Amino acid sequence: MFIDVPGGRLAYDYAGEGPLVVCVPGLGDTRDAYRSLRPVLVEAGYRVVTMDLRGHGESSAGWDDYSQSAVGADVVALLEHLDAPAAVLLGNSYAGGGVIRAAADAPERIAGIVPIDGFIRAIPVNPVVRALIRLIALSPRLWSVYYATAHPTAKPADLAEHRAKLVAMLRDPLRREAMRRMLLNRAPEAEQVIAQVRCPSLVLMGAKDPDFPDPAAEARTQASLLRGQAVMIDDAGHYPMSEFPERTAEALLPFLKNVF
Repeated sequence: MFIDVPGGRLAYDYAGEGPLVVCVPGLGDTRDAYRSLRPVLVEAGYRVVTMDLRGHGESSAGWDDYSQSAVGADVVALLEHLDAPAAVLLGNSYAGGGVIRAAADAPERIAGIVPIDGFIRAIPVNPVVRALIRLIALSPRLWSVYYATAHPTAKPADLAEHRAKLVAMLRDPLRREAMRRMLLNRAPEAEQVIAQVRCPSLVLMGAKDPDFPDPAAEARTQASLLRGQAVMIDDAGHYPMSEFPERTAEALLPFLKNVF
């Protein structure tokens, strides 16, 4: 399914019936990032919508703006299109900042937010890591290598297939540019509006996330900024929803029950 918004078209799909949970993947990924978590949530009684970021998956490419503010606006547009009274937003990685922007901009439509290993504030990066990020931003195959290492413990059975799809997607120069511009955004706009977020929040973080020097400390800081709760997913990397979907659901379902 698709929704037209200013600047392009966004792809999404849905499954199940019940309170609405919207799942937004991170940069360089597609809505299939939630392929293992979605059926668990559907079985628990939720309507689960997964969407592709602008410039990714089946969404159109060639957008002028790839900021977290733009991602947040896309999420709000989707909620308006669905005409849902309230939703919980899950946002992985870069999209963690996007769901925070959405919560600040459209509080009447959002019941709660769940950043999953989210980049929601500026974090100092040393020159070596910064150079590596720039290389990854230019190479689909290097991104695929990173994506594998970001599942450090329990690699999904279909991980190789998913990575191959990401490489194929990023061979398109416009989609590679979308990822590059998101990846090199070192000043997440979400940080500017965190204080405006009033809905309940749950910070989920993989205990072995390679993107943060101290994942547990980062999770605590994020939860404090959002006045919410932090839960660590043992042994998980940057993508706990695909590496440990059952553990992720165990942390998420009590939050959803309390919110709805």
